[in-house]
Amino acid sequence: MSLSQTTAQDEGPLAIVCGGGSFPFAVADAVGKRGRRVVLFPLRGWAEPDRVAGYPHRWITLAKFGGFFGMMRAEGCRDLVFIGSLVRPSVWQLRFDLGTLRALPQILAAYRGGDNHLLSGIAGIFEQQGFRLVGAHEVAPEILVPAGVLSRRLPTEQEQADIKRGLVLLDAIGKFDIGQAAVIANNHVLAVEAIEGTDFMLARIAELRGQKIRAASGGVLIKAPKPGQDRRFDLPSIGPQTIEGVARAGLAGIAVLAGGAIIAEPQTVAVAADQRNVFVVGVRADGSFG
Repeated sequence: MSLSQTTAQDEGPLAIVCGGGSFPFAVADAVGKRGRRVVLFPLRGWAEPDRVAGYPHRWITLAKFGGFFGMMRAEGCRDLVFIGSLVRPSVWQLRFDLGTLRALPQILAAYRGGDNHLLSGIAGIFEQQGFRLVGAHEVAPEILVPAGVLSRRLPTEQEQADIKRGLVLLDAIGKFDIGQAAVIANNHVLAVEAIEGTDFMLARIAELRGQKIRAASGGVLIKAPKPGQDRRFDLPSIGPQTIEGVARAGLAGIAVLAGGAIIAEPQTVAVAADQRNVFVVGVRADGSFG
């Protein structure tokens, strides 16, 4: 047994709270390869039952904190990761258990702000119970996008200029705890991600272009975390579905902040990008990638 495997086992089991998509399983596989036991806590209505079945797991429901705390302790988990897609619910749609009701003032305070404010507030509730929240990239650093081009196609000079413009834009709006993505085409801002998420933003561009509404052709999807964001949660992400959305929207490619975004199924992403003739690039804060 290697030293890294021994260290991983000494850390105890890792709890992974699973939303939708493939990221929870990518993290679970990476952590498992290091010799650390993983227990999935899939969210009902979000995680994929067929994929969850292949891992040790316990199903959970939003806003049932008391039951979740008990299950984590029963499994011997101290550290946990939140990862996967999840649409922010209204606080009035939630059905609380007793453990959640005790934390209700903190939950209501957390809801009075953007997603980063909400997630950081929820993290505080878990930490008060003795748990430690860690970023997915901390336990599985291989899911981070590196600097460089992942596809055969390279961005043109104009597309590189659009990438730089998009990074400046995201830095500006991110201070208001909104948006991790934007679409820029020939210096025109076509869209900024709001509460709908990246996939719906791309679908909106595809629909507008299908209606022949005037919009610059081509364009780049740019994704980056918000300034000061708690990177344990909700890092920008791309996967095969992102490639399809970009292609349907008529965009030329994707640029994400290297080290500040995660990628699901990187080999599949690269193949899909080449098939669609779009570029995928990890860029530094100044837009460079060479």
